[in-house]
Amino acid sequence: MTASPQRIIVRGVNWLGDAVMTSPALQRLREANPRAHITLLTPQKLADLWMHHPSLDEVFSVPSSTGLASLALQLRKRRYDTALILPNSPRSALEMCLAGIPRRIGLQGRWRSLFLTEIVPSRIGTAAMRKRSVDEVRRRYADATAQRETYPSDSHHLFHYLHLASVLGAKTEPLAPHLEIKAAERNDFFLRFTKSPEDDGRWLGLNAGAEYGPAKRWPAERFTEAARLISKTTGRRWLVFGGAADQSLADSIAQTLGPEYGLSVAGRTNLRQLCVGLSACRVVLTNDTGPMHLAAAVGARLVIPFGSTSPELTGAGLPGSGREGWVLGEAGCAPCFLRQCPVDFRCMKSISIETVVRKVLSQLD
Repeated sequence: MTASPQRIIVRGVNWLGDAVMTSPALQRLREANPRAHITLLTPQKLADLWMHHPSLDEVFSVPSSTGLASLALQLRKRRYDTALILPNSPRSALEMCLAGIPRRIGLQGRWRSLFLTEIVPSRIGTAAMRKRSVDEVRRRYADATAQRETYPSDSHHLFHYLHLASVLGAKTEPLAPHLEIKAAERNDFFLRFTKSPEDDGRWLGLNAGAEYGPAKRWPAERFTEAARLISKTTGRRWLVFGGAADQSLADSIAQTLGPEYGLSVAGRTNLRQLCVGLSACRVVLTNDTGPMHLAAAVGARLVIPFGSTSPELTGAGLPGSGREGWVLGEAGCAPCFLRQCPVDFRCMKSISIETVVRKVLSQLD
């Protein structure tokens, strides 16, 4: 029988949305190992995500420039006895092997299995995300009888991380991802961006970008018009979010809405401020992207146009929940999981402004 771990290092994932989806696994891991010291090894760009997280004793953030030898040396000094490796990459397993951690747990893989001491088989009977080839997309697009493919909710990526954590005794029952936001953080956010400490509760959130690629983006002009109509109907104001690459787009949307209804903070927030700002929004209208997961984890309601991706596999919040906020594009070739559409972007263009406006208003009600 394997002894209970005393010092666990969890090798975190590298992408924002995926990181949020690991939060339930960390909580279940803590429940199963209440006396263990649990450290999360995370890319430096994601470190602020884990501020105040109750399941962690320590966050060890690593700059992207850190080499394998340097990281392995740092880890050796910390004397972990167990490594739980959440990413599927060979490098993440090699890091823990070079660090000399005696027990190394991770998903099976062609090369990475060499660096593991406990190889976890993939979950049986679940659907996996599969990118369609361009030829397959075109065939399904031309087939008038083809319908959008759906997946069982137990195939959600959140279950993948719970499955890995179960090796260390964690329960596999899902939890909704949750990130802790303090009242003082929200007060500081509004002082910085509106020069007022007050949150009047009238804010909505809008995120029109998506880092993965244009196939995930509902057309920007539709975001703008939907936001304008909703403000006209409700009198509510919009915080327009995004990264540095989205700043021009977000500023344009806010400018069209006017200062009474639109405030762009895109490219001006760090990760923590993004979390805080999203927590101030009653409803967030967003593409399927990292901030979507953040918004759900900090308590906002969501409306999400889904085209090339699947809400059953990577939707925000508890798997299968939030369906009232899903807006699914009508295309037999969807979801294709491609970065760019090889046909006419029917999946997103089939989602009307009127449908999205109704969804946001219903979420407000």
